[in-house]
Amino acid sequence: MNASDRIVVLNIITGLYTGGAEMMLYKLLSKMNRDRFSPVVISLMDRGTLGDRIAALDIPVHTIGIEPGNPQAKPVWQFIRQVRQIQPNLVQGWMYHGNLAAQLYAASTLRSVPILWNVRQSLYSLKHEKLGTAAVIKLLAQLSWLPKKILYNTKTGAIQHEKIGYQKAKTLVIPNGFDPEIFVPSVEARISVREELQVGSDALLIGIVGRYHPMKDHANFVQAAASLSKKYPHIQFVMSGREIDERNQTLCKQIHDLKLANRVHLLGERRDISRLTAALDIATSASAHGEGFANVVGEAMSCGVSCAVTDVGDSAWIVGDTGRIVPPQNAQALARAWEELIEIGAEARQTLGTAARTRIVENFSLNSVVVQYETLYESLLTKKLQSEVST
Repeated sequence: MNASDRIVVLNIITGLYTGGAEMMLYKLLSKMNRDRFSPVVISLMDRGTLGDRIAALDIPVHTIGIEPGNPQAKPVWQFIRQVRQIQPNLVQGWMYHGNLAAQLYAASTLRSVPILWNVRQSLYSLKHEKLGTAAVIKLLAQLSWLPKKILYNTKTGAIQHEKIGYQKAKTLVIPNGFDPEIFVPSVEARISVREELQVGSDALLIGIVGRYHPMKDHANFVQAAASLSKKYPHIQFVMSGREIDERNQTLCKQIHDLKLANRVHLLGERRDISRLTAALDIATSASAHGEGFANVVGEAMSCGVSCAVTDVGDSAWIVGDTGRIVPPQNAQALARAWEELIEIGAEARQTLGTAARTRIVENFSLNSVVVQYETLYESLLTKKLQSEVST
């Protein structure tokens, strides 16, 4: 197929710093059928940490330079001009501001282009959102009859958004996908990470991966770590993600105050997440709210690691009976879940981990998720063509 015959799919996303939505976009683009589709990305802010990685896939990445909390007319017109130059066959927004931008383009052009929204989180309360974001969420509810489909990566999030006015008839749930060829069990990773951390080969590692943000509730993780440490002196805790490092004074103070300085390893943002994850004995999502379909949970399960997660978003559905589910914002419950997984022993944890990996391969493989996206694109464009022919 010639380049001119390929379907141009424009993805509009708020920014490209490492996060669940951003990583899912990257994974989707990495597996998309390039003989059939020609993807393009616009980041409303800058290239972040993933812009260069997406560009390395030979995918154009454009940035607008909009500053958070400082809307200006010039970047808006720059965005509209950029999209008009791209001339997409289909536009897909990612996250609230990306969805709004996609709809803004639709309103600015005479071309009939299918618009998709992609909502990437649950919505327990608008009080958890910044004022500007909450306003956009409510505005989108009023506009939700406009896109062809509203995609959600979580059943929970779909129901929550429908309750505040998002059109139920537009709902389509496509979960996150995971590559079981990248996230694999690895004895080598277990050994090398322990050597890197300078802990014993028999040290039991409990880890959390995710950017520092109130919704991720790292404080809950640290409080649970303090509770568990009183009983298990050989446990070590691994924390990785943007702003999870020694420069984070709030986090460091909490760790120091709870006397965990020699037990907690702050690794910052890493590129070797598959290696770090495979080294864990127990993986955790401690989120308090807002979590949709936690990538880190699926990645840990794909690595054969047993998980203890808070019941936020679709985490309970992802884990099923292969791990432990606890209420959010309950450090004692999280610590008890860890204790249960410790006490059943390494062999039983490995059995749970094997079942977890099987669950990911059978239900949430990246290839199957990519096919769902591509099938949707084809369906919408076929309907558009049929509509044009009939008129």
